[in-house]
Formats: sequence, C-alpha cells, structure tokens
Amino acid sequence: MSEEHHGHCLCGAVRLRTVGPLREVIACHCSQCRRQTGHFYAATNVRDDRLTVEGDDNVTWYRASEGASRGFCRTCGSTLFWKGDGSDYTSILAGAFEQPTGLRIGMHIFCADKGDYYEIADDVPQFAQGR
Repeated sequence: MSEEHHGHCLCGAVRLRTVGPLREVIACHCSQCRRQTGHFYAATNVRDDRLTVEGDDNVTWYRASEGASRGFCRTCGSTLFWKGDGSDYTSILAGAFEQPTGLRIGMHIFCADKGDYYEIADDVPQFAQGR
C-alpha cells in the first residue's frame, strides 16, 4: 500500500491527497513568504501526478513573482500552494496536512531576509539565499 497524506484548508473547501513520500520541509524566510503567511513558509512538495485536489475551484492563484504563483483558498484565505512555472511539482504548506505527518524541517532558505523578531534556533542547515 502506498503512503498517503490528506489535508485541507481551514474551512475545508479545499481538500488534498498525496500519494507517495513527501520531501522534507523547507522553511523559507523570504519577505514574500513572511508577508503571505505572517511568519516563515514551511512547505513540502509532491509531484503533480501524485496530488489530488478536491474543491480546486476554490483555489485562487496569485502571480507573486516572475517564475512562480501562490495558491490559497478563496473562502477562508488559507495559504496552501507554491508552484514554479513549468515545474512538475507543487509545494504544499506543511500545516495543511492532517497529523501525524512524519515531516521534518530539512533546511532554512533566504535566512538573510528573515524577520527581526525571531531566531532560527535548530541545528538544521541554513542558507542566506536559496539552496
């Protein structure tokens, strides 16, 4: 039997299911991620052919930068996805998954841009920019 993970937005209008293992969580501290979530962005990812989204008509995609879009629930505003142009993978916010997730943070990126109100206090690798 394949590994499955299930998740949803705050209101449940968007539900997701992944099949197969998930990548370790990457914590992104860039200013865009902080502004969108209120803190840092912690996401795993999955190949698109292993992701099923129910209620995808409730997902609004925001073109955040050249090269990527961010998906959120249009009903409750939950941040759910990050998608690079032309990528076969979709990043999914780790907090959207039902527990236990088995996920762990594997690295911190864009640490040079992190908020001034917190410290990164774990032993996970940190990168000033992307990895």
